[in-house]
Amino acid sequence: MTAPAIERLPEDFTRVLCVVAHPDDMEYGASAAVHHWTSRGVEVAYLLLTSGEAGMQSPPEVVGPLRAREQKDACAAVGVDQLTILDHPDGMLEPTLGLRRDIARVIRQFRPDVVVTGSWDVEAPWGLNQADHRAAGLATLDACRDADNTWVFPELATDEGLPKWGPTWLLVHGSDRPTHGVGLAEADVAAAVGSLGAHRAYLADLPEHPKPVEFIPEMLRGQGRALGTAHAVLFRGYRLRG
Repeated sequence: MTAPAIERLPEDFTRVLCVVAHPDDMEYGASAAVHHWTSRGVEVAYLLLTSGEAGMQSPPEVVGPLRAREQKDACAAVGVDQLTILDHPDGMLEPTLGLRRDIARVIRQFRPDVVVTGSWDVEAPWGLNQADHRAAGLATLDACRDADNTWVFPELATDEGLPKWGPTWLLVHGSDRPTHGVGLAEADVAAAVGSLGAHRAYLADLPEHPKPVEFIPEMLRGQGRALGTAHAVLFRGYRLRG
């Protein structure tokens, strides 16, 4: 059986919301697509569900603010100036109604055409997927529908003045069954390397972690082969409307 062809993602959108669990989650390839979009005038916002405070060996009260600063630098490297970090507990994220409501709130506030998140599969192309990543992806999937439903979280409209909004696309990064791709220029690849490199203290806390320049370009080159271009970012795309 032949594998399905990878399609180029249509670029008829103006706003993208990226929803992930931790600082650095967008920086393992997906930020290259973000730079591609922002360089063409697309407005991109990041929503992080935790501050990643359990991701280093130092105390959480030190790590959380540190990682927030590094994420701000990572965002700047790819042209993103809208960064929201929620206070859900790192390492203990669950796809609860409360988490879904928090994501749906930001979807209604920002009104994106496209929502990007990570895979909720247990197995990912790089190995076993971390629990927070799975919870973030699943909650984001559900929140896309919640945000577009008058009768789910009606208080967002009645108490907060946020009428329903439905994104057109949900893009899942890190899927082993990609359907759509974004072709990249060399500048996008370089920006992705810089965005991961902005997490200086985090990477220094992982002495065996390869340098971003040692694997990000090659990873994007491999995805480019599937799209028939020099470099690419691949997603599993779900068209939710239209």
